[in-house]
Amino acid sequence: MSWNTFGRVLRMTTFGESHGPAIGAVVDGCPPGIPLSEEDIQPYLDRRRPGQSRFVTQRREPDHVRILSGVFEDEHTGGKRTTGTPIMLMIENVDQRSKDYSEIARKYRPGHADFTYQAKYGLRDYRGGGRASARETAARVAAGAVARRIIPQVSIRGALVQLGEKRIDRRRWRWEAVHDNPFFCPDPEVVAEWEEYLDAIRKDGNSIGAVVEVVASGVPAGWGAPVYAKLDQDIAAALMSIPAVKGVEIGDGFAMAAMTGEQAADEIVMRNGKPHFLANHSGGILGGISSGQDIVARMVVKPTSSILKPRRTITTDGEETDVITRGRHDPCVGIRAVPVAEAMLALVLADHYLLHRAQTGQG
Repeated sequence: MSWNTFGRVLRMTTFGESHGPAIGAVVDGCPPGIPLSEEDIQPYLDRRRPGQSRFVTQRREPDHVRILSGVFEDEHTGGKRTTGTPIMLMIENVDQRSKDYSEIARKYRPGHADFTYQAKYGLRDYRGGGRASARETAARVAAGAVARRIIPQVSIRGALVQLGEKRIDRRRWRWEAVHDNPFFCPDPEVVAEWEEYLDAIRKDGNSIGAVVEVVASGVPAGWGAPVYAKLDQDIAAALMSIPAVKGVEIGDGFAMAAMTGEQAADEIVMRNGKPHFLANHSGGILGGISSGQDIVARMVVKPTSSILKPRRTITTDGEETDVITRGRHDPCVGIRAVPVAEAMLALVLADHYLLHRAQTGQG
């Protein structure tokens, strides 16, 4: 299997399977001299970790990260700094239940990658989906934490803005509320309704989709490059690479189809001697280059494919049958996708920061 590496200057290669001994990432291209320890990475993994509420998979993984290479002791501070060599991050799998998948060893799960992996490679790891599992995203979150250390001037935050048919009220948006509920929801008044809604979905053995929004503040004007290294192009590719993501929009995205040019234009005036935008319909990116405004992106996460409802499918021998996927699964995989989306946005922005510095000499 190829294509396990993401990025141009800052490159992340993930490895491992859902039910293998470990997963992880190798981050190459990180500049030397950046303070980095396992304690800088672990908080982000803790936000993504499974088993933290009844609304996510009950697989119990501590997700403790180990840095195996790429850092060395700083003789002045006693801490560790990056050396400029590849940084290897490893997370052990400790709570696999491979027997939960024995019934589907020869059945393709509808909506999952079983059929396409078999078609491409001639075999597949049916235990949790192998490389297609959302378990792989823990490695991305660890690598994203490294990327954040490269661009500490940038704040990256994510939130769940839609759960199934239930949307937030943007007039009640509070970033601090994201940390106070199991949904990463910025609208505290809708949480109780979401809990009741998802409980019903979960108890019915079903699943639901979601929309995740990520925002980056502090990105200066100038990051990104035309024509084939556009910043929004790479953000879209990064978010689309996350398992179960089926759509991405930047700024107002698809809503701009219903706007006029007059409505969609982000007008510019001067304020305190500096350019000031009166709107941000374009999500902080113009011509593939950052404008200095907040970068805003959203992604649609489809319902979890592994459900307890019987679905029609075929076996590896071509026989028609039904399949029920038992085991431990997220009733809404979009919830834990929030820190993953943040990580992928961090990786893109750190990569473009390094590209910009290499091309222009500007930090």
